[in-house]
Amino acid sequence: MNNILVLPMVLPILTGILLVFFRKFIRTQRWISFGTMLLTAGISLYILHLIQTNGILSLHFGGWKPSFGIVFVADSFSMLLVLTTSIVTTICLLFSFYSIGESFEKMFFYPFVHFMVAGVNGSFLTGDLFNLFVCFEVMLLASYILISLGGSNRQLRESVKYVAINVLSSWLFLVAIAYLYGTLGTLNLAQLSQRIAEAGQTPILTVIGILFLIVFSLKSALLLYFWLPGSYSAPPTAVAALFGALLTKVGIYSMFRVFSLLFYHEPHITHTIIGIMAAMTLVGGSIGAIAYKDIRYIISYNVIIGAGFILVGLAVATPAAVEGSIFYLVHDMITKAMLFLLAGTMITLTGTSKMNEMSGLIRNYPVLGWLFFIVMLSLAGIPPLSGFIGKVLISQGAIEGESYILLALSLLSSIFVLYSLLRIFLQSFWGETIIGEEEEKPLKKGWIYPSILFAAATIGFGFGAEWLVPYVQDAASILMNPEKYIEAVLYQNQ
Repeated sequence: MNNILVLPMVLPILTGILLVFFRKFIRTQRWISFGTMLLTAGISLYILHLIQTNGILSLHFGGWKPSFGIVFVADSFSMLLVLTTSIVTTICLLFSFYSIGESFEKMFFYPFVHFMVAGVNGSFLTGDLFNLFVCFEVMLLASYILISLGGSNRQLRESVKYVAINVLSSWLFLVAIAYLYGTLGTLNLAQLSQRIAEAGQTPILTVIGILFLIVFSLKSALLLYFWLPGSYSAPPTAVAALFGALLTKVGIYSMFRVFSLLFYHEPHITHTIIGIMAAMTLVGGSIGAIAYKDIRYIISYNVIIGAGFILVGLAVATPAAVEGSIFYLVHDMITKAMLFLLAGTMITLTGTSKMNEMSGLIRNYPVLGWLFFIVMLSLAGIPPLSGFIGKVLISQGAIEGESYILLALSLLSSIFVLYSLLRIFLQSFWGETIIGEEEEKPLKKGWIYPSILFAAATIGFGFGAEWLVPYVQDAASILMNPEKYIEAVLYQNQ
């Protein structure tokens, strides 16, 4: 039964390979891509249900026991993210059918999207650090192609920066893995957790943990985010939405996994550093979000604020804060994808990305305007939308942990998020319209329906949060109690 764990990674890989041979058959590529992601979402939902009834599931490839074989581990935390990834990708694919253009579709757009999703899902499911590195590289190699797809000067400039930063972080990742393996003799996460707990987190292990923190900070845009605004604003809209929703979240997931399962014995060092970096990220992201008039950069800086806010929960490390981070992580994946799609649609309709060169769009495109209003309220944490419960739980956890500075910065960042998006809403959608009837471009249904689906998701997530509570509480419990993970991986099948 546990063999089903490979499907969220294997299905996208096999589909990506298959689609290479259908390069000229655009409609076939679309149907296969859409069907695969729907199937992956359904399988992910089924695995999530199995976890609630059978506990954490693990799969040892070929029957090899740790630390000799590859292991996949599915708990509520990883499967919530795999399910959300599949849903977000499905909706973004719908948008790409009407926006990306046949020239891009014939340049292997769909295969590389599936390879990227395979890397993302593999990162969430793998149970050892080396295969986490491999899945990171699969994801990044696909993203290198997607960010440069089209070959404009701006894309090539930003892609060089993006590739250089990720090559550096991957090299640091390998160095950290080598030091950890040399110290403990294994890379299996459960065995590492067990051995660190038995031996104690020595100074050398704490230094290795800080090296992992630098690596994952580069991946997740925690403080080391200088590369992100340009890189995420360069590619086509559908690609930018996938980047904003998924890529930084893999780094955030890795940080939660590593610093709750491995390096949790010296929180006054590791978690304090994470807290300081999260605070500085909130400050820097907030300044960036209000400093620009280009809506692509404003939205990119909102991605940075989201990363800082989520990792406040890890720095505080109370049950309520961790639950809040998980809630907010799922919410952020949905709403950031929606925000990028809406911004891209606005740019396509007006021919500019400067908000001061747009005006009165709500008169021409009322549905677009009100969808932007919904996502603005959701990201600001206004009840009953999806961002509210995560913000409340993280704030509660910060109070319980007496982290009042982080609490204050988190709440202030929400105000900056609201202000930065409200500027766009008031300046671009209200006022006298600058688009005459003869200049008005039609708003394609394929551009607006994906955002409607995301809006339904953020509203449904807010009203149906009670349905998600058991899954989130289970995920937080596993993160707060490493022995549950160790038991499931090392002893469950013996």
